[in-house]
Amino acid sequence: MVHTFSLHDLKLALDVESGALHILDDPSYQAVEMLARGKSASVVQETLAAGWGQKTAEQVLAEIADLQAQEILFSKKRELALTTDNVVKALCLHLAHECNMRCTYCFASEGHYGGTRGLMPLTTAKQAVDFLLEASKERRHCEIDFFGGEPTLNFAVLRETVAYGKEQAAKLGKIIKFTITTNALHLTEEMIDFINGEQLSLVLSLDGRQTVHDRFRVLPGGGGTWQQVLANSKKITAARQHNNYYLRGTYTRHNLDFTEDVKEMVRHGFTSLSLEPVVLKPEAEQALQEEDLPRLFAEYEKLAALLWEWEELGKKVYFFHFELDLHQGPCAKKRALGCGAGSTYLAVTPDGKLYPCHQFAGQAEFCAGHVADGVDYRQLSRFQGVDSVEKEACRACFARFFCGGGCHAAAWNINDDLQQPYALGCELHRKRVECGLYLQAKRALAALNG
Repeated sequence: MVHTFSLHDLKLALDVESGALHILDDPSYQAVEMLARGKSASVVQETLAAGWGQKTAEQVLAEIADLQAQEILFSKKRELALTTDNVVKALCLHLAHECNMRCTYCFASEGHYGGTRGLMPLTTAKQAVDFLLEASKERRHCEIDFFGGEPTLNFAVLRETVAYGKEQAAKLGKIIKFTITTNALHLTEEMIDFINGEQLSLVLSLDGRQTVHDRFRVLPGGGGTWQQVLANSKKITAARQHNNYYLRGTYTRHNLDFTEDVKEMVRHGFTSLSLEPVVLKPEAEQALQEEDLPRLFAEYEKLAALLWEWEELGKKVYFFHFELDLHQGPCAKKRALGCGAGSTYLAVTPDGKLYPCHQFAGQAEFCAGHVADGVDYRQLSRFQGVDSVEKEACRACFARFFCGGGCHAAAWNINDDLQQPYALGCELHRKRVECGLYLQAKRALAALNG
């Protein structure tokens, strides 16, 4: 499969199976686009000869044939062994089903996931560490993400879990990488010193402009949180020399001009950014609608152009969904399997129950065991075969190796069907992939031109 598209000043072709990206001139683009639509080489040559001359037509088709021989254009479909070996490499540890904010678009029901508010006991956190070290089998590197609710509400347990995890991992010759996802509202100096001192990876939540952020990310009694979140986010990222973090925002139907939110983040000194589309049932007031897609596509294209403009000026801003690695990224199997929810990645709630991922937490039908007893793989069987190359909707999608079949939770929450991806999310992701490929092409051209 070959996907052709034009964006701003470039005409591009992605060879889906090999991952090769080609920057094309006008006649080459016309030829590849026609061949991708199933036109014969003779028809393509005749069409090109009429528009560009016989010599150009012959040269273009010869170059395409050479690239095909190299298996980087119109390459054959690869066969992937997509079975998993039940090795768990990462846990999302829900230290708190409680939150100090009441974000109105929160998938976690304002922190409690539709259940009882509470904090994870240290004994459960230690059981989770022990479970991970055993379930990861021979794998040396493991991961734990401290999550909530708001994990800093249970900071004493977080500290002890890091210490315990490092100690137990070292005994087995393993390494645990820790991450904390926090709203940054009540970060203290003590917390900042610990998080940075222990080199935890950091995900901070801020939605961009104050008016956008304060519309949804509010205190329990009402009132905005932007000022405090911004101040604390600046403090903790500056203290780690602006390394190893992402500032993550959410955009809704109320800020389809989200490039302005990216500008605001950058204005305050943040350069590693993620801005995610809200995922809500269509009837929700903040939910994105299909009719919004043209405007959203244009906004992503606008953002890609702005990021390249900054990059040319020497100011590199990393936008998570545009940072595609065509050369040394994940292997094809990993990219086809996506996030690993329900296989290599599990979530642990405060009571020690295991779920396929944090977004399924609290849904009894998805409970897959307990950290003290291990995984009930029968409960996870429905997550087998929901990777990108198995889903019917994904087989003809050019972005399938940059996606992994989409978010399983979004598919379930929107369609009640793990096999049916969230269609609007797929449309947005395809556009983000195109924008990321555009930036890769611009960088390649800049390097070529010195």
